[in-house]
Amino acid sequence: MAVLVLMAAVLTVTGAVPVTRPLGALLDARGCHIAQFKSLSPQELQAFKRAKDALEESLLLKDCRCRSRLFPRTWDLRQLQVRERLVALEAELALTLEVLEATADNDTALGDVLEQPLHTLHHVLSQLRACVQPQPTAGPRPRGRLHHWLHRLQEASKKESPGCLEASVTFNLFRLLTRDLKCVASGDLCV
Repeated sequence: MAVLVLMAAVLTVTGAVPVTRPLGALLDARGCHIAQFKSLSPQELQAFKRAKDALEESLLLKDCRCRSRLFPRTWDLRQLQVRERLVALEAELALTLEVLEATADNDTALGDVLEQPLHTLHHVLSQLRACVQPQPTAGPRPRGRLHHWLHRLQEASKKESPGCLEASVTFNLFRLLTRDLKCVASGDLCV
């Protein structure tokens, strides 16, 4: 009897026997472990707070004048379908990493403060990419709100100055960590 139970468990875990699972379980079955980011540890949040404070201080010295908001207040992943949220957060994280890495490379003092947050963001992005199904190059493209958001993020590097990109990413950092990431990590439960 124990052998049969063990065999059934192995077949179920390996996917040899189809089992109906909620979305979150399906994602974890493919190597997607994004649910672990429903909340970050107090130490990680403190590292991000130190980084955000240092970035804001640096921005004050630069006196940036930005015309538009890359991440407007109306930007809310809950407006997207569950699978679209993964794609939007992946693009948001990728841009955030690109901007913060460039900032760290250009300023060694900020580089030291950003080291741990950058490590955490890379880890989150790698876990998120395990969840996002690759989009075929030929076929339907994202439409509607998702298309608009992805286009806005892709164009930001071309249209915005480095200082404005840094400001946008800095001011969006905690929303990304506490709202967007939590929403995606919660899957169907994000309302």
